[in-house]
Amino acid sequence: MESPHTHTLPKKERLNSRILIEKLFAGGSKSFPAFPLRVVYIPVEGNHLPPVSLLISVPKKRFKRAVKRNRVKRQIREAFRKNKQILTEPLANTGTKLAIAFIWLDNELHASEEVDLKVRKLLQLIAERLP
Repeated sequence: MESPHTHTLPKKERLNSRILIEKLFAGGSKSFPAFPLRVVYIPVEGNHLPPVSLLISVPKKRFKRAVKRNRVKRQIREAFRKNKQILTEPLANTGTKLAIAFIWLDNELHASEEVDLKVRKLLQLIAERLP
């Protein structure tokens, strides 16, 4: 039997608008850490946007090798994909849309379970702070 939530991450949910990304990091956004991650988010307007647009950043300063950066991005993407209903349900109730960026803060790799736990914690914090 299928769950009522779809656990997918389609391409349209990726944040790739330069204007929105600049707005996200220019100021006026909210952010908080859950080591080894930091989340930055801002409410956005637009009928063409999905409820949540996602950006994942793993700086080259943290991992010189692309293999490690890509592994961390995959872990964050998978954790978000599995837990995004924590955030999409309250957003659907309020009609708000968000642009979210996850930024990696550590120089070490972490287990997927730990990354999953931190992403879940950050999504719950965002859901609590929604207007």
